[in-house]
Amino acid sequence: QQPGRSLLGAAQEQWLAEGWDLQRRWNLLAQTTLLAPLNLPAPGKPADSGRTWTDGWDGYPAARARLLQGAAERRVANLVALGGDVHAHYVATLKADVANPDSAALGSEICGTSISSHGPERARTDAALARNPHLLHARGDQRGHVLLTIDSQRLQAALMAVADPADPASAVDVQARFVVEAGRPGPQPA
Repeated sequence: QQPGRSLLGAAQEQWLAEGWDLQRRWNLLAQTTLLAPLNLPAPGKPADSGRTWTDGWDGYPAARARLLQGAAERRVANLVALGGDVHAHYVATLKADVANPDSAALGSEICGTSISSHGPERARTDAALARNPHLLHARGDQRGHVLLTIDSQRLQAALMAVADPADPASAVDVQARFVVEAGRPGPQPA
């Protein structure tokens, strides 16, 4: 991996590193993909064979490390990354050192699925959960959206799933609920 590569570009990476608002109760980072690492089993290979998904932050590990290290150095409170475009619901704890599962939690991530695009099968996301201890939830077999409710003390995330994505009148149910308490990095099941 080339350390100088950047998913955001140098100018935007610097803007973000310098732009965290330390006076705000919540620091929400809206971005286009999954920020947390995602070690997936390779299709058709044994469960212990890993592969790196390079179409997102995993293809730019040094840039991700710079982003998280910058947030840690600035002591960014209540960091919550919001992502999508990976065709699955993911909920993760953002760690100071992504390679060390015992590393300190810096923030939380809520990544929403799509309404109409097909995602990974349940067996694949279940395998991802087993391989990624920072992931608390992974589901790609249902379509839906995320409903956030934020107040001064907590951010609540309801991961919604539609029963039939081809039916505009389809029922919508809650797939899972998570909460992030202010001052306590990392999401918790609700």
